[in-house]
Amino acid sequence: MASEPLLSVRNLEKHFPIFGQGIVSKQIGWVRAVSDVTFDVFPGETLGLVGESGSGKTTTARTILRALRPTGGQVLFRSKSGVVDLAQLSEKALIPLRTELQMVFQDPVSSLNPRMSIEQIVGEPLTIHNLARGVELKRRVVEMLERVGLRSEHLARYPHEFSGGQRQRIGIARSLVMNPSLLILDEPVSALDVSVQAQVINLLSDLRRELNLTSLFVAHDLSVVRYLCDRVAVMYAGRVVEIAPTEDLFQNPQHPYTRALLAAVPNADPDIPMDFSVPGEVANPANLPPGCSFHPRCPERFALCSELRPELQASRAAQVACHARTLPVVSA
Repeated sequence: MASEPLLSVRNLEKHFPIFGQGIVSKQIGWVRAVSDVTFDVFPGETLGLVGESGSGKTTTARTILRALRPTGGQVLFRSKSGVVDLAQLSEKALIPLRTELQMVFQDPVSSLNPRMSIEQIVGEPLTIHNLARGVELKRRVVEMLERVGLRSEHLARYPHEFSGGQRQRIGIARSLVMNPSLLILDEPVSALDVSVQAQVINLLSDLRRELNLTSLFVAHDLSVVRYLCDRVAVMYAGRVVEIAPTEDLFQNPQHPYTRALLAAVPNADPDIPMDFSVPGEVANPANLPPGCSFHPRCPERFALCSELRPELQASRAAQVACHARTLPVVSA
């Protein structure tokens, strides 16, 4: 793994205001969708970002790309012209960097313009950034379509003429046609049929090898994350609670929430019971509990957990935000 990260996210925050009811409504609070998120993505690696619905993983991805303006923190990106803080750049200054940062969206239907042909959809980024025209544009579009498993005769067709899996392949082709430095994938297979998911997953694995892609892979399907990712960052209630190499995380999870996520994964062996033993409800990002956000549900909590929020610290091969894992053991 390279010593210098391609992407460094530092103390990233994204808060949404809450307004009361009435004709002249006043702000009454904040939804803290992302709070103090810190991680690195190194060249050539795929970092998985996982957590249950509402954990803040998609908001984190969109804030990194500046589809949402961050409330605070830094997004340091090692671009071709040097390190820039995406969080501080103006919309105009971001335009040249769009060629280096691309995203594959969750829904392959709504992410494609139904009024544009496939040639127009895949070629649009090249046209917008004046990277190719005419014959060269068509050549690059055809080359990318073939790389994702489609054919040149598909150029004149429209999105409604394709299956869900094919539409997602089109979305992947559009994102890769400019050869970006960083690809963010927001649950790219969750909207597809199970029979099609494996095809798209294998395609992403092949593309990663062929193009040496650097990716941030947002997902809730842990089996997909285990197959595709080098490291995994686990989010709960807008915060990262554990970061570890993939196999270390699956074999020896450190945070109680990570263990709960893994215990809830269905097992093909009917003799192995599933464990849904974590009590309580997911923390409300508009009204987070004091201390560790997971402590009301945690079977290992003690007094400090409700008073002091734990920071990410080294624990074995992982970084974990848990007092039970990072506080020194005091002998009697």
